[in-house]
Amino acid sequence: MRKIGLIGGMSFESSAVYYRMINEAVRAHLGGLHSAEVMLHSVDFQTIVDLQKAGRWDDAAKRLSDVAQGLEAAGAACVLICTNTMHLIADEVQASIAVPLINIIDQTATSMKAAGIKRPLLLATRYTMEHSFYTGRMAAHDIDVMVPNAEDRTLVHDVIFNELCAGVILDTSRQALMAVIERAKNQGADAIILGCTEICLILDPRNLPLPGFDSTAIHAQAAVDFALEGLSQRDQKAA
Repeated sequence: MRKIGLIGGMSFESSAVYYRMINEAVRAHLGGLHSAEVMLHSVDFQTIVDLQKAGRWDDAAKRLSDVAQGLEAAGAACVLICTNTMHLIADEVQASIAVPLINIIDQTATSMKAAGIKRPLLLATRYTMEHSFYTGRMAAHDIDVMVPNAEDRTLVHDVIFNELCAGVILDTSRQALMAVIERAKNQGADAIILGCTEICLILDPRNLPLPGFDSTAIHAQAAVDFALEGLSQRDQKAA
């Protein structure tokens, strides 16, 4: 079994989801008491948020690159940045290491493309919705991403940072997000991207008026697929 390197803590709420999903998937695949070979470096999220707010993306890239290099040196065979927003600097992080960085945008796009999705609504942080790194990478997969209007983008961003990242789940916020989805559905959206790794804490992709794609679950499964790739049945039992 290959070792998975996770850059977490952004926020730790979603990093805990990653850890659980990855281990549950490995146990389901291998049986018994098997769990994943995982190395997690959890950063202090406030320091990253401060860099985001100041637009200091180069400094953020340096910070996460240092973490990625540490995980690689410790034996990680792949690295995941456990947040959508910081994929803004994913190319820089990948360039700093020799092992593959499993990109959450590419993995989500692959899942949607297989399902025939063409025009999904993106629910994410303001940085992810308003910078071109996400929509541009999706466009390379022939997926035309829709983002909410300015008022709804503020709503989604605030729910993520002020509530979900702090472990607060409110029914009123869930209802507000569902209203955003309904508006997008009326405007032609054919799916919903849970494009922030915390949104799965408040929205269940199975209970939406359009097909839902949970980027956290997709990303975690991609890590498991990589970790178990190439193992024979006999190897899997011994992994």
